[in-house]
Amino acid sequence: MTEKLQKILSQRGIASRRGAEAMILAGRVMLNGSVAFLGQRADPWRDEIRVDGALLRSEDSPQRVYLLVHKPAGFVSTCRDPQKRKTVLDLLPVSLQEGQGIHPVGRLDTDSTGALLLTNDGELTFQLTHPRHEIAKTYEVWVMGHPSASELQAWRQGVMLDGRRTLPAQVRVLCQSDDQTCLEIMLKEGRNRQIRRVAEQLGHPVKRLHRVAIGSIRLERLRRGQYRFLTPDEIAQLKMPWEPRCQKLTLTLPAQATKERDL
Repeated sequence: MTEKLQKILSQRGIASRRGAEAMILAGRVMLNGSVAFLGQRADPWRDEIRVDGALLRSEDSPQRVYLLVHKPAGFVSTCRDPQKRKTVLDLLPVSLQEGQGIHPVGRLDTDSTGALLLTNDGELTFQLTHPRHEIAKTYEVWVMGHPSASELQAWRQGVMLDGRRTLPAQVRVLCQSDDQTCLEIMLKEGRNRQIRRVAEQLGHPVKRLHRVAIGSIRLERLRRGQYRFLTPDEIAQLKMPWEPRCQKLTLTLPAQATKERDL
């Protein structure tokens, strides 16, 4: 049975589907001795597929890995960085960094902290990052000043960014100090630097942004720089069609499931 090359590469843990598309466009993928092109189909059991010259063998598919990481500030949410900055993969042991195809699902800004998923399941990455999959993400956000009731309502209803209104968001005040406000914000979309841009537009720049949950998967006791493997139930929740009731679930992390690496 034939499938698109980018899907085959993502299923084999080579890269996310978008990453695989980029590899094909860059000429790094060969199909039966010829440079592959985007949209080309292949049978992984019959056709010869090479990535950077290395033969892709179906029997060599890595075991699927699903991780939750508490990203510290200063780490970039990529597998490698041209500027030689630390990446989220540097938070993992070498055994998980090399040859596993593990990559971040979506991104957190370099200055932002909190929950980030890592996996080598390219199909799941495609599912979770596709706009049609509205998985809620919850943040604690410290902004300058004290947003008024009308400003908070505007944020909840959606504001214009790049000519398109943001989806409705859940926004509530957690606490305030003399010059800052801590907000809990739940979004079902993830445009580039969306929270920071909306806050700036409303006149309350972000001082700190921390993601506490992805769907029902919460950081809980996972400390800065730690990672843990997702439970089977959590993986199943990510793979199922998303329903709002899942947002109310909470999970307690067993202490033995965490791997400490304080930074």
